[in-house]
Amino acid sequence: MSAEEPVLPPPAASARAAAPWVTGDVWVDELASPAAPSRLRVDSVHFAPGARTAWHRHPLGQLLHVTAGTGRVQCAGGPVRTIRAGDTVRIGAGEWHWHGAGPDTAMTHLAVQEVAEDGTAAELGEPVDDATYATYATYAMHAAFAAEPSCP
Repeated sequence: MSAEEPVLPPPAASARAAAPWVTGDVWVDELASPAAPSRLRVDSVHFAPGARTAWHRHPLGQLLHVTAGTGRVQCAGGPVRTIRAGDTVRIGAGEWHWHGAGPDTAMTHLAVQEVAEDGTAAELGEPVDDATYATYATYAMHAAFAAEPSCP
């Protein structure tokens, strides 16, 4: 490595996700949060079985890429869908959604989003209740979702 190449500091240790944002045990490893002018953030998020985010939205959208386990994702107005390692889901700007692990398996995903100019990364909504979490598609992502993996 030459002296001119930038070196990023090592990622911070895992941080427990804040209670208003999640139900259950969730840990976040910040992988990239570059200095301005970049506003891109990349986190590796680890969900224990049954853990999930609250409803939330990102001003500029979010991309989720599942790296391990099986989980669930739902966008407002759509079904709860099963996601597995290797699946990528695109969530549009301002789209209310939640995501998390399955009831009996942990799940890890990369979360990639751009922070808004005012510094807003996400807006918090209501917690996902147990009834909503339990109502999920028993099949892997259906064909339309697999072909165009984004929220409706």
